[in-house]
Amino acid sequence: MIDWLKNTSAQPVARLVLAHGAGAPMDSEFMNVMAEGLCERRLDIWRFEFPYMAERRRGGTKRPPNRQPELLACWRDALAEAADTGVPLLVGGKSLGGRMASLVANEAPVRGLVCLGYPFHPAGKPENTRLKPLQALSAPTLIVQGTRDALGSREDVAGYELPAHLEFQWLEDGDHDFKPRVRSGYRQREHWQRAVEVVAQWSRSIVEEAS
Repeated sequence: MIDWLKNTSAQPVARLVLAHGAGAPMDSEFMNVMAEGLCERRLDIWRFEFPYMAERRRGGTKRPPNRQPELLACWRDALAEAADTGVPLLVGGKSLGGRMASLVANEAPVRGLVCLGYPFHPAGKPENTRLKPLQALSAPTLIVQGTRDALGSREDVAGYELPAHLEFQWLEDGDHDFKPRVRSGYRQREHWQRAVEVVAQWSRSIVEEAS
């Protein structure tokens, strides 16, 4: 059984299952802002935690992320519970959560994928790219990314071979958490709200195209 944190809309156009990043839980400030904003825009948001993060919450020691097979098994359990009532189903997440979602996004009944800061490579190791999940995608995909993300900047991504149907929303001067430098003139909260608006608009368009 998945321990869900749900933001439920009265008349949802879709349900988006969101997974957290490697270092912060499903109820981090970032995840709360995304979930609340998207719910206001008629998306059901169902959040869950991977086993290692759930252990941290129960008072265990700070554990590293589970191995990929365990993370994917958790994702598939979540999909089995979330895919009901006929509401169109989308998947996504922050960083690690989005990367794991990309590995199940081609599976029925998923309609599309949303990545909030995709980790194209580990920090400081641009040669170790994580492109294969994206290159294998057939599902509609939206990636919201800061232009100076240390795990995949706009300059980095420009040199990658990626499917043409992947859509990007670039947040100027944003880092991996969409935080810009003060001198840029942008603010993190503004970028978060922009991410909410773009994800909501994109999600509605995906559902409408499929109907």
